[in-house]
Amino acid sequence: MNMQAVLSVAPRLERLRGFVTSFAELLASRSREDEVLEAGGALLARLVSRDDWLPDAYARPSPDGYRQYLLHCDSRERFSVVSFVWGPGQGTPIHDHRVWGLVGVLRGSERVETFRRRHDGELKSSGAPEYLREGDVDAFSLRTGDIHRVSNAREHEPSISVHVYGGNIGAVERATYDAQGRPKRFISGYANDTLPNLWDRSR
Repeated sequence: MNMQAVLSVAPRLERLRGFVTSFAELLASRSREDEVLEAGGALLARLVSRDDWLPDAYARPSPDGYRQYLLHCDSRERFSVVSFVWGPGQGTPIHDHRVWGLVGVLRGSERVETFRRRHDGELKSSGAPEYLREGDVDAFSLRTGDIHRVSNAREHEPSISVHVYGGNIGAVERATYDAQGRPKRFISGYANDTLPNLWDRSR
């Protein structure tokens, strides 16, 4: 086997490894949520500016619905990193997060509709949908509002985004909502049951 050829097509996991290390250092040095989101957003923007590091196994769409692949979970569950893969026409129901989050688009484009709860309990759209394109980064939190609906803005191709959450999002009890704002409990889990080996530097 030509090792040079293998190295030329292997994903550059050092980009993800560096991001994870830098984000852990950020959380160790900053306690204010707004500072974490601002500095963390800059780190995420740098990660999604290059599309040569995500392994194919964590970039595969499914005809059955969007996929949420765990890329990394902090040992103390302070944050998790997830790739979201959307097939054409796929999207989420209206849902919340109950932790802060950052979203960076790696490939394609996403349509985001945000919602706020009215005094009568119903959910109201916050305005026109926002479109995130490759390289864009968005943030949300309980403080600024964390209820939204997301879908693939491309009709015929997949889109992929990288999400960072302030906890192990696959274990957080959250809710989806109907149009009247009635919640339905869920815990998302993850689509994958294996992880890329970030720490193998043998190659």
